[in-house]
Amino acid sequence: MTDRTIGYIVGSISSTSINRRLAKALERLAPEGTTLVEIPIADLPFYSPDHDADFPQVARDFKQAIDDVDGVIIVTPEYSRSIPGVLKNALDWSARPWGQGSFNGKPTAVIGTSQGGIATAAAQQHLKAILSHYNAPTLGQPEGYVQTTPGLFADNGEVTNDQTAEFLVGYLEAFGALVDRYAAVPVAA
Repeated sequence: MTDRTIGYIVGSISSTSINRRLAKALERLAPEGTTLVEIPIADLPFYSPDHDADFPQVARDFKQAIDDVDGVIIVTPEYSRSIPGVLKNALDWSARPWGQGSFNGKPTAVIGTSQGGIATAAAQQHLKAILSHYNAPTLGQPEGYVQTTPGLFADNGEVTNDQTAEFLVGYLEAFGALVDRYAAVPVAA
């Protein structure tokens, strides 16, 4: 595959999110031919099956944004040893109505950052369990547990540590290879 568009979902709606900074770093480090675009979740209302017969436009737009990309990276913080509620809510919207799951067959990767030594490992394990249920082919290696230190990620996406930048480039390359394996093969007419 020569060109690919990767969507990313930031599992935090905090204005000072270090995971948003990580997402911006991924966007900045994307290899040539790869474009990263955010799939926002902040405006999604709370999911309820009451909406299944008539999804609100914001939820339809969210599902369409997932459909429109070649793969999705979920950048998650860790709240109370799991994923944030706002991210789980978005994932619930993506899976409904029954039989119309947006992640079915969609190449997906999980990464996150925190100040702790194991970063977002517990949250990522929960998230990978959800994605497995959604039948999303998920990047297994390398795992993206990034420990944030002061100044590691600038607001504009610059990474100030060469080893971290090198790891993130390799992570994006590995995910690109997964996306390429699942790319639709053109059929001659």
